[in-house]
Amino acid sequence: MVTRDPRIDSYIESAPLFARPILLELRARLHAACPDVVETMKWSSPAFEHHGILAVMSAFKAHCAFVLWKGKILEADAEIAAVLAPCAKLRSEDDLPKRAALGKAVKAAMALNQEKAAAPRSARAATKAGTAKKAKKPPIAAHPQFARALAASKAATAVFAAFPPSAQREYLEWIATAKQEETRMRRIEQAVEWIAEGKRRHWKYESC
Repeated sequence: MVTRDPRIDSYIESAPLFARPILLELRARLHAACPDVVETMKWSSPAFEHHGILAVMSAFKAHCAFVLWKGKILEADAEIAAVLAPCAKLRSEDDLPKRAALGKAVKAAMALNQEKAAAPRSARAATKAGTAKKAKKPPIAAHPQFARALAASKAATAVFAAFPPSAQREYLEWIATAKQEETRMRRIEQAVEWIAEGKRRHWKYESC
């Protein structure tokens, strides 16, 4: 059964427009190659696990990056190395390697995890360094309509002020990414209700 982490949905929704189809396609390919893959977030980026970390993908200002956690080991195979090389800077869907070739690389990475092969230290450092840049996001301003709705509720105002920046940002991005006014207003109403109750944006999944 395919399971999807709603935090990755939010990540993709808030990514630059050029990045969204790339991230969606990478996500789909991972699920196709590894039906049992487990989605999560690590270093503020979408991560995929199968007997350990399998892959991480990130969106930057002008490109996306896809990293197999044990890719450095796999690069000993020239064919797989050629598949993974362009994944460091994906600027459009045209930069993606062929589906079958990437699937083969993912399956090879799955086998390494099943064998409990250790990831090279350089690979771990490179992945953390690359995704650490994504963690430093610029501030996002509250939408005026959300600010007014929040101010109208003393309970919501107090709770929101007490939230850590990451929890505040989840709500701000959710509202900012609404494409239609009706959707935005619906999200604002829901957000104020949840915040007044002390709930974070993804409260439904926090106990899972």
